[in-house]
Amino acid sequence: MTENTVPELQHRTVLLEEAVDALAIEGARADGIFVDGTFGRGGHSRRILERLGAKGRLIAFDKDPQAIAVAHALMRSDSRFEVVHDSFATISEALQERGIEQVDGILLDLGISSPQVDDAARGFSFRMDGPLDMRMDTTRGISAAQWLATAEQQLIEKVIRDYGEERFAFQIAKAIVAGRSVAPISSTRQLAEIVARAVKTREKGKDPATRTFQAIRIFINRELEELEIGLRGAFDRLAPNGRMAVISFHSLEDRMVKQFLAARANAPQPDRRLPIRAVDLPQPEMKLLAKMKPSTTEIADNPRSRSAVMRVALRLAQQSAGSRQ
Repeated sequence: MTENTVPELQHRTVLLEEAVDALAIEGARADGIFVDGTFGRGGHSRRILERLGAKGRLIAFDKDPQAIAVAHALMRSDSRFEVVHDSFATISEALQERGIEQVDGILLDLGISSPQVDDAARGFSFRMDGPLDMRMDTTRGISAAQWLATAEQQLIEKVIRDYGEERFAFQIAKAIVAGRSVAPISSTRQLAEIVARAVKTREKGKDPATRTFQAIRIFINRELEELEIGLRGAFDRLAPNGRMAVISFHSLEDRMVKQFLAARANAPQPDRRLPIRAVDLPQPEMKLLAKMKPSTTEIADNPRSRSAVMRVALRLAQQSAGSRQ
């Protein structure tokens, strides 16, 4: 949900038209059920509602209490819309509770929104001083400051290396442990300065704290674990001919999405030497439809969109061997 920096913590939705177009909300499908797994400030949700028919329905998810407040206002104005204050990883259970077995389209816009980044009090940004929190859902879990106060150096190093793809993870983790022995690391500025002193070589145009802040945020919010669970739940609830569109903003997310979709688009084939008829071979469960990035115009207008990648896939109707004879 990475979006443009504009005054008053507003946002600009990435790949707005392209993502909603990918769901193919037209004809009979306009009266179907759709899911926006990451409501944010509602850019995609509002556009989906514009295209839904009178009988259509949209279920949105978000962990951020501020996003939920915006979504509740939308709920009061549109009876076709409902929001769930939870991660999209709970999609299967949440839909089951509402008596929904299958949906016609699912959109996941991953990452972090501009209102979250641009609010110093949330602790996501190393560019502004604020409390070192980093929780997307401030009503649950421990903050980044609480975790860094007690985590072992080896675990801090692993998190920064694995989730930040940071080659100076050892040096940074060692500096964090040394720093907290002098004074608690409770602000974003403290952490950014510790990282800056530990990282001797800087990537051109990138703050040395970028990868460390990304890594700790991903860990604190269990983003990759929730993505894995959410993708499985979304696939299980997607109806035949239903569409899934996923927008990711860093290589770890995109790699997971790519591998998940590819595994279902390429059915494992048995040994060719086995006497199996072609009609009885395993069939793919999904069809890959598109890989898309923001246009140069969108990137110029919204620099935070530059790393976005959207992948779109179609759930195929499965046929039994008997029905294919």
